[in-house]
Amino acid sequence: MKKLSQIIDCDYDIEIKGIKINSKEIEPGDLFVCTKGVNADRHDFIDDAIKNGAVAVIVSRDVNCSVPMVKVSDTNKVLPIICSKFYDNPEKKLKIIGVTGTDGKTSTATIIQTLIGSDKCGYIGTNGRSCSKFNKEINNTTPDSDKLFEYFKDFVDAGCEYVVMEASSEAFFRHRLDLIEFTGGVITNITKEHLNIHKTFENYIDCKCMLFRQVVKNGFSILNSDDNLYSKVFESCHGTVLTYGKNKNDTLFIKDIFTRSDRTIMNIVIDNKLYNIESPLLGEFNVYNLSGAILCALKLGIDIDTIINRISNIRVSGRLELLPNMGQKFNIMIDYAHTPNGIINLLNFINTLNINRSIVVIGSAGERDYLKRPIMGKTVVDNASYAIFTYEDPRSEEPIDIINMMTSEIKDHNNYEVVVDRSLAIKRAIDMAVDGDIVLILGKGNETYQKLKNKTIYFNDFEEAKKYLKERLEREKVGI
Repeated sequence: MKKLSQIIDCDYDIEIKGIKINSKEIEPGDLFVCTKGVNADRHDFIDDAIKNGAVAVIVSRDVNCSVPMVKVSDTNKVLPIICSKFYDNPEKKLKIIGVTGTDGKTSTATIIQTLIGSDKCGYIGTNGRSCSKFNKEINNTTPDSDKLFEYFKDFVDAGCEYVVMEASSEAFFRHRLDLIEFTGGVITNITKEHLNIHKTFENYIDCKCMLFRQVVKNGFSILNSDDNLYSKVFESCHGTVLTYGKNKNDTLFIKDIFTRSDRTIMNIVIDNKLYNIESPLLGEFNVYNLSGAILCALKLGIDIDTIINRISNIRVSGRLELLPNMGQKFNIMIDYAHTPNGIINLLNFINTLNINRSIVVIGSAGERDYLKRPIMGKTVVDNASYAIFTYEDPRSEEPIDIINMMTSEIKDHNNYEVVVDRSLAIKRAIDMAVDGDIVLILGKGNETYQKLKNKTIYFNDFEEAKKYLKERLEREKVGI
């Protein structure tokens, strides 16, 4: 608890119990900050916040309200500053590693935490926030500042020395990370995404590069030299620059890759020494994710033998995750892939396996980059045996409109169908699978929600798949 005058220049000594930007989350004694998001201007919810107990508000335009008000030029920029002060500058007590990129952020960040150790390193990202002492869900890949600095304090209190976090382009665009001085930055790749927010690809690239501009002078920047935009990112780098890729001059040279259905074998060269590594992560794209993480762990002082030993413990929830076999003669796999690049990488790997058919369940999130939807649809039907198009967090959009955009350029294909309801789409895929098939349920990984027009409901692809697989196997037992 702090006085308002302690966290922002004003004459109000009113006690503040917490800071919130969501009026629905306000509790008595909280400060309400009227930030502006993609679809909402929190100034419109001041009355709701006061009804719920807000004792003061921070605004960026003239409003009438019945509690103390502080006006600033930009609430989005002020928010991280006051949150840092409120939680006693926890970000300065941690070594923070940022992971950015269009695909692979979650996997790379999770691997880094595993290699460092969850007793010393916290994680913040799509799969929640966790360390050895807790594992909790979060709403955004990179949380808003009112949550982010609270989470940093939790990690400090848990005894963590490091935090590895997924640093999204939107988080930089929304000023959520303005105060963070990163010990290190890692980038996976950059392909077109989130143009609904950034408007141009150049703006998107620039927000990705902001991570490396915020690396401290004695820190490090880790880049994928095989990515098409490597040179552009390099221009923004601070600290020591380390690279990984298939170039012999890379800090970590990926010499050989041998993919298997249950593991990946890779030979890498570091400081002219060859290391043979067996990884539980599947696919060539995960070799790149692992390589960036290895360099990060090495730079933080973890020896290579310890790193290699810890690789066998890596598990990334909702990424190429196989459902446990319940007696069926086909496989079901859940993956978070939701970009054209992520989908093609996944299907390229699947097509190297000895399978009969690949059956893909896929949608595209509402209120997100609509330009990628036709590309996603064509990518799936061109590279999978069969596709079932469905919804995925449609939000305010009509699900069928999203699906029509996804199928707009594949009308001449006959290897797909539309099942709007995601639960029924999963059922359809499982019911049609035969021996040797693989069912791929893409887009949501291990998320536990579905965002519909007026509400958010509980939904989990794993649970839906298990339910319908069990039903099918029970029907088969009795010969139905």
